[in-house]
Amino acid sequence: MKAILSAALVLGLGTLAGAGGEKADPVGTWKCEYKIGDMKRTSELTITKEGDKLAGTMNWPDQKDEKLKDVKLKDSTLTFSAVRVFMDKKIPLDYKLTITGNNLKGKGASDFGGKNLEFDIEGKREKGK
Repeated sequence: MKAILSAALVLGLGTLAGAGGEKADPVGTWKCEYKIGDMKRTSELTITKEGDKLAGTMNWPDQKDEKLKDVKLKDSTLTFSAVRVFMDKKIPLDYKLTITGNNLKGKGASDFGGKNLEFDIEGKREKGK
């Protein structure tokens, strides 16, 4: 009986240790929401894997298929840059997001007109994509 209990305990702890060490999976399409000032905004983030490299695009309601730059995943933290074109102005954006299962949460940041702008962003992975 002690042997069965010990084996069950070892297997249970081994499973927990393995789950904690797994890398997050960023691949998929993510529906994101963020707020700048009082305005709620949306975007769609798509991350793909090409060999060992991550790539992707960002879509906003008025701008589609903006290629991401420097897409990297370290543990559960996804970082990348994109350029938002708004009213004929190019706005470079840097993102740092933490992935937990099918959710992501983090910050976007930009130097907009000489002012540092930072905003919170959250997203959920779409099923089946």
